[in-house]
Amino acid sequence: MALKNTNPTQTKAWEKLSNHFQEQKNIQIKELCKQENRKEDFSIEFDDLLVDFSKNRITKETLSLLVELANEVDLKDAIEKQFTGEIINVTEGREVLHTALRSTSETPVLVAGKNVKPQIQTALRKIRSFSNKVISGKWKGYTGKPITDIVNIGIGGSDLGPDMIVESLQFYKNHLTTHFVSNVDGDHVSEVIKKLNPETTLFVIVSKTFTTQETISNAETIKNWFLKSATIFDIPKHFVAVSTNLEAIDNFGIDKANVFPMWNWVGGRFSLWSAVGLSISLSVGFDNYRALLDGAEEMDLHYRNTDFDKNIPVILALLSIWYNNFYGAETEAVLPYTQYLKKLPDYLQQAIMESNGKGVDRNGNPVNYQTGTIVWGSTGTNMQHAFMQLVHQGTKLIPADFIGYEESLYGLTDHHKKLMANYYAQMDALAFGKTKEEVHLELKFSGDEAKIATLLPFKVFEGNRPSNAILFKKLTPKSLGKLVAMYEHKIFTQGILWNIYSYDQFGVELGKELAKKLLNK
Repeated sequence: MALKNTNPTQTKAWEKLSNHFQEQKNIQIKELCKQENRKEDFSIEFDDLLVDFSKNRITKETLSLLVELANEVDLKDAIEKQFTGEIINVTEGREVLHTALRSTSETPVLVAGKNVKPQIQTALRKIRSFSNKVISGKWKGYTGKPITDIVNIGIGGSDLGPDMIVESLQFYKNHLTTHFVSNVDGDHVSEVIKKLNPETTLFVIVSKTFTTQETISNAETIKNWFLKSATIFDIPKHFVAVSTNLEAIDNFGIDKANVFPMWNWVGGRFSLWSAVGLSISLSVGFDNYRALLDGAEEMDLHYRNTDFDKNIPVILALLSIWYNNFYGAETEAVLPYTQYLKKLPDYLQQAIMESNGKGVDRNGNPVNYQTGTIVWGSTGTNMQHAFMQLVHQGTKLIPADFIGYEESLYGLTDHHKKLMANYYAQMDALAFGKTKEEVHLELKFSGDEAKIATLLPFKVFEGNRPSNAILFKKLTPKSLGKLVAMYEHKIFTQGILWNIYSYDQFGVELGKELAKKLLNK
């Protein structure tokens, strides 16, 4: 077995954490934040990123016990095994090497004794060359017109990652318009087709096996629509594939030269860094796509080489375990303060919940402790006028990540000041709340003295609700790569600590099998 199997609840560190929790569980963030150097002691700066986790129900002792847990389950060993290409996706007999896709180092990474780095570089060169041809207008459609629209046809990791990145990098997009078709619901594909001209549209079909029901159904529908105005000989100019099934691609009519590789050692939900990200490169240009990869690589190196007490993904994972397994918090909110990242919560729902939604440990035994957290969220300030009421005054404990940017992209400074005032205010309100005394004074001075008795309990905020401030200088392809890789490594860290396999997803199979049976009746 590549990974060590340690039930976290049987470790010495877990026992110490349980005792520590009993002593500390009523600790108040407001009191903790009065301590000298609290912010400095509970913040990590890494290039253009600052992660401030001072508004959490933790002390230095909590942190050191959580790090002790990470050491006791040998997280360091697991990280090295992932990066060096050992088979850590044991149930599927696969390596997990999305980190190799963005690596610029010359150090070989071996899969079945063969270095995969040259294949990765070849694929990147092909993506660059193809993107440049399409963006420059050299690539022509069947009537000699340049391409104006790109349609990515895929589902799950072949859709959510590229769609989220393209949406997030709208500021950097070129003249091409990118669309995404995923759902097998025919209304989805029909609505997209309505906007397209077959003469100027390029379709990117993303499916490892070229048999995924939703993707192939949508691809066939689009092909039939295309053939109403074109011929089968025009397909090579308008359809490309990211797949491994060369025979099925050939049968579809796609030219072998227009096939981009997928590899068994990259899981679907971590595949946007591979040729699955072709639609990203087409949308924002290859240089921006490479910058996205470079940002991810910077986070990879930080994760692999930094001590756990200063390691951003490790700290975020440990905090999540502290709330999930000790405080009994079942959900986490991800709250980006930029409209560009509106699809990030959707993307992270797949990345996190498909990875760590497991009830069996690495020995195949049912777990008797909580694993994967439920992740949800939306953008600030929209969500302040929606679900934040529950986060502030509801009965549930919901730790939250607030993602912010010091600079806006269009430079509307007045808007950005208001946005960031809300960003900081929300975290302060969650942490410090508002006491009965403060409400009493407020009502007194506002002339509502007569209403004090009736309104007081409704206006009190108990506070003590934890949050992390994840602050970047600016939303760029590079900083976005760093952000996504940060969450990827948080997922893996949690999986190691919970003693589960994060990289398989058998839970999605049964529904598919039953759907096939129902179709064949």
